[in-house]
Amino acid sequence: MSRLSVMTTIDRYIIQELLKIFTLSVTALTAILFLDKILFLTELIINKGVEFTEVCLMMLYISPAFLALTIPMSVMVAAVVAFSQFSGDSELIAMKASGFSFLRLMRPVLVFSIAAYIATNFIMFYALPWGNQSFKQIIYDILQNRINFDIKEDVFNKDFDNLVILIENKESDHHLKKIFIADSTQTQTPKVILAEEGKIVSDPKTLRIQLNLTNGTIHELSEKRRHYQILKFDRYDLTLALPKSQDLQRKAMKGNRELSFSELRKKIKRLKAEGSKTNYEEVELSKKFSLPFTCLLFGFIGAPLGVKSSRSGKSGSFSISAVAILVYYVGLIATQNLGSLGKINSLVSVWIPNLIAMLVAYYLVSKMHREIPFRFLNQIEDFIVIYFQKIKSWYTESFKSLPSRSNDAKVVGKKQKKIDQTTRGILKGKMSKLGSDKILQ
Repeated sequence: MSRLSVMTTIDRYIIQELLKIFTLSVTALTAILFLDKILFLTELIINKGVEFTEVCLMMLYISPAFLALTIPMSVMVAAVVAFSQFSGDSELIAMKASGFSFLRLMRPVLVFSIAAYIATNFIMFYALPWGNQSFKQIIYDILQNRINFDIKEDVFNKDFDNLVILIENKESDHHLKKIFIADSTQTQTPKVILAEEGKIVSDPKTLRIQLNLTNGTIHELSEKRRHYQILKFDRYDLTLALPKSQDLQRKAMKGNRELSFSELRKKIKRLKAEGSKTNYEEVELSKKFSLPFTCLLFGFIGAPLGVKSSRSGKSGSFSISAVAILVYYVGLIATQNLGSLGKINSLVSVWIPNLIAMLVAYYLVSKMHREIPFRFLNQIEDFIVIYFQKIKSWYTESFKSLPSRSNDAKVVGKKQKKIDQTTRGILKGKMSKLGSDKILQ
């Protein structure tokens, strides 16, 4: 019974340490990814009249796309830093002295990695599509409100892409009168549109806002500026779009990655029926399973690397985590691009880095369990240290040749001291001479 309580206590202690570092890492990495959106979100508040609560909602809707990346990364960081701390504080030795093998200590790491795996799966299959749809909806609401707010009487409105709108009066926010529009969508053939009336109509399904014009004319100049034509219309529909809103949506949510599993399958079936390629869609479909699986692999890779990097301290642990994550994601990007181009099987492409990571995890854990030295890793570490020392010595030698300001200051100080001594000597001589002259008189 006491043995069971000790085991449970150690497991709980390891999970607590992992959870603390994991929380800090997820917060920091997600905040870094949010920095790319901060400037534009601030511009929405200041220049576009968007409320702070709406910006907070947009950040909430974008966050699942970031968490799908930062959760697996943080599992690696937590495992490396926690086991580096255990090894550096000799806690790992105490655990082994109590009869716990390294393989037994990996049990709480496995439990923690499975929890992260489940969370990432939930994000990939449910939170990400929800966030994408909610983000599109709030952008649509902002667009609709901004159009109703921005179109004012007798004021040139330039808030819309490639359009300048001027109205004489309006009966309501949706019903406009005496409309003048300069349309430069096609730069070679600009248009001027005049209409008696116009109504703003929104379509929540397509997330588009249109201006339905009635009883007007279109004045169009030909490409070579040789012909001028006038077209009369009873009704003309013009799509309105604010600049930057679509740009924000494009930056924050990209393509097939945010589609749900069922939507991706339907799209693949439709494209196959049309005879189109489905490589990119199949890569994204397979990635919904392969990306969460990295949580399990990163946990088993991070723990041995943490023990190995204990001498370097926490900074060395973070460096090793960053290098391992960088190597994995560079490989993932390379293989998924090959799969999207059809060079390799699109469904298998994103699993290749996972298979390599699985072999690396088995190698590291088995070495640590049998306490066999990491000769190959030691050689790599020695190479990195030697290379770093060479760069450091080169950097030092390069700056030695530059004139030192401190030395110049010392030289100037010595010269100034000599000048002051000479000045005092001259003054003393003159004062003594004046004193002797007075005595003679």
